[in-house]
Amino acid sequence: METFDKTKEINSLEFYAKEPNEKLDKIANMPEDNRPPKLENLFQLDGYLRSYEHEIVRRYNVFNDSLKRIEQIPGGLEAFTKSYNEYGIHVAKDGTVVCHEWSPGIDGMSLVGDFNKWDVNANPYEKLEFGKWRLVIMPNADGSCVIPHNSIIKIAVKKDGQVFYKLSPWAQYVTCAEKEIVFHQKLYNPPHPYQFKENRPKPSQSLRIYEAHVGISSPEGKVNTYRAFADDVIPRIHKQGYNTIQLMAVMEHAYYASFGYQVTSFFAASSLYSRCGTPDDLKYLVDKAHSYGIVMLLDIVHSHASKNVDDGLNRWNCTDGGYFHDNPRGFHTLWDSRLFDYTQIETQRFLLSNLRWWIEEYRFDGFRFDGVTSMIYHSHGMCDSFGHYDHYYGLNGDTDSLVYLTLANYMLHKFYPNVITIAEEVSGMPGLCRPVDEGGQGFDYRLAMAIPDLWIKILKHMRDEDWEIASIVHTLENRRYGEKHVAYAESHDQALVGDKTIAFWLMDKEMYDFMSTASPLTPIIDRGLALHKLIRLITYGLGGEAWLNFIGNEFGHPEWLDFPRIGNNESFHYARRQYNLIDDDLLRYKFLNNFDRAMNQLEEKHHFLSRGPAYVSWKHGSDKVVVFERAGLVFIFNFHSTQSFPGYKVGVEVPGVYKIALDSDAAEFGGHTRLDPNQEFHTYPEGYAGRSNHIAVYIPSRVVIVLEKVH
Repeated sequence: METFDKTKEINSLEFYAKEPNEKLDKIANMPEDNRPPKLENLFQLDGYLRSYEHEIVRRYNVFNDSLKRIEQIPGGLEAFTKSYNEYGIHVAKDGTVVCHEWSPGIDGMSLVGDFNKWDVNANPYEKLEFGKWRLVIMPNADGSCVIPHNSIIKIAVKKDGQVFYKLSPWAQYVTCAEKEIVFHQKLYNPPHPYQFKENRPKPSQSLRIYEAHVGISSPEGKVNTYRAFADDVIPRIHKQGYNTIQLMAVMEHAYYASFGYQVTSFFAASSLYSRCGTPDDLKYLVDKAHSYGIVMLLDIVHSHASKNVDDGLNRWNCTDGGYFHDNPRGFHTLWDSRLFDYTQIETQRFLLSNLRWWIEEYRFDGFRFDGVTSMIYHSHGMCDSFGHYDHYYGLNGDTDSLVYLTLANYMLHKFYPNVITIAEEVSGMPGLCRPVDEGGQGFDYRLAMAIPDLWIKILKHMRDEDWEIASIVHTLENRRYGEKHVAYAESHDQALVGDKTIAFWLMDKEMYDFMSTASPLTPIIDRGLALHKLIRLITYGLGGEAWLNFIGNEFGHPEWLDFPRIGNNESFHYARRQYNLIDDDLLRYKFLNNFDRAMNQLEEKHHFLSRGPAYVSWKHGSDKVVVFERAGLVFIFNFHSTQSFPGYKVGVEVPGVYKIALDSDAAEFGGHTRLDPNQEFHTYPEGYAGRSNHIAVYIPSRVVIVLEKVH
């Protein structure tokens, strides 16, 4: 292991300027016995991983080396990951403006704006060591800041006799005038900044996540505001029984239609052309959620960055390098974006500090990391065939990205014990959601991304009578043991133009004409309402250890999602959510909304998400019936399109008296009320389907019932 001088700062231009082969030699020569302290826990969960112990240990050693490197910097990990206190542009209490940047290889930089008439020579930065620059602007004679609140500012970067106007990578507030294209940084220094009123709620062990996008959350064709979302939408989310909100598109992105995934300013709360609101407005939103006991997750994008040059991180120091790889590895051809060099100490400083910024400044409670599959493979997961362990631990694995994600999770869980981290990861990389000290990457959950693909494939290509019940159950259960998954039937991906939501696949031919209770209940609408409920509940109950719903899908939103763009004449018509549809008592959307709330209430009462996996006792191909038990509940699904089954024999483990806790056929859910809600089901001591007892139930076609033990 390399010996570090504790009195000396380890900078990118010291260590990372060394030859690549020298770096690889250091990694290769790390001691083999520096194993994760709890590695055996990982092997007990999956014995096949023993064959890859060398690679798991190697990756852990690279992480450990990176962590030690950071700890040698003055202030260690604590100060390093709060570098937003130093970097960027800040106003001290006495009115002094203090600026600090890292931009290696440039000739000079200065701060310009309305305050100095955009004079590139008025306020130059001082050049420091290792590519760093510093500027101090003293206050006015009366102690006021020279740069007024909300003043437009930029950094003039000088290179080879030219001047390039940039935004600070650490910019905290950027806006764009209505008829302009390029965003500008504003000095956000309000005289009376927002003061948080609420304490952070403690996360539930059963996450019921509402995935939301502020901009589209109004029924009107506009970009909605943080305050309107807080006042109008959060109460709805709370009433529905969700305990977590996953907020999308908060990091500033110049192109609205990118859905927030082409980030231009990583520390700036999106204002979307000044439409969403100010940083204080976002704080108000988070505070309002906390007042309802709702945990707030941020959709974080550290997998790539926008290629924008004038208002993005790209070519910040007038090269393709800086925070990114200065070679083809620094470009994502499919996403047309830039890729970070995660070994670069200043990139680590920037991204790790970015995570703490959103927690400390805005009080978010955790993150959903976007694009993890793209990060952890050199191929970015494109055209890969996942499943074989050699793929996870072979040369396609990107050690740099895996180490960064491990650093991020280690840091977050060290400083914030209640933090939640979720990986958008489809390959099934072993250990991704195991603790760092076991040799894992430390995530708490990963998205069960195969499930929505399954439902779309079935609805698009298969007749009801051809549904393969065993295959459906297998996909819902097929996840890594000991690693928690977020189950979902559909997310924002399925809502976008080019795809269809489940409701649209089921009912789009008649949703505009027959969703009124005053109109006939057609076979298409009847089928759609029934299957929408069954698909969501079987995914909820069987597919993971947490549940996620995308905004509007809880009531079968009747239209896809399409942001304003040239192809639709910049229309906002499809960039909205029509909550008014569930407020209209004459429309059938209320039935789906009621069922969604009932599912959450059932989970809140029994916490089946966090009480171990389900036991599937029955999956009958021709009957189209699935039975499983979880947390003492008995879930019975009949997917058959026409056949109802009286006296259907169902195995149960625990003897006693059961009653219906949830019935998708109830009137409040738009059903046909074929079941008696007060009926009791007594167990018989004869075992059945691998269970110690059994009951007999009437299960109508396209209905799910959930039984709970009452005696």
